[in-house]
Amino acid sequence: MLKKNNRLKSKKAFIATYKNNNVINSEMFILHIGKNKTDKNCPTRVGFVVSKKVHKRAVKRNRIKRLLREVIRLMYKSNDTSTIDNYQSLIFTAKKEALEKTYHEVKNDILILLNKLAKKNIQ
Repeated sequence: MLKKNNRLKSKKAFIATYKNNNVINSEMFILHIGKNKTDKNCPTRVGFVVSKKVHKRAVKRNRIKRLLREVIRLMYKSNDTSTIDNYQSLIFTAKKEALEKTYHEVKNDILILLNKLAKKNIQ
């Protein structure tokens, strides 16, 4: 499980991140990017969204969220978060393509997204 200070939980935080209008797409996920950090001491907060449009059963939606959380948690654990640490908040939104994917496929797609984010250098 992600540490409490790395979780994006409040509705206001989600809305503020969505209003920033910085988006990157991949095969399985959409990444909404918050503002650049002004204070380097505060951690980057990460949120996960899987809507009912992806699948009507909560079991399937929760599985995708668990996979996403685990990928991000292991990235924090291995200190491989150099591209993530520049932003205040990130929201990963799942697409239908993510339903029956394995952990390694999800991890590869997240790495592709983060590489795109590093290349894009959003302000």
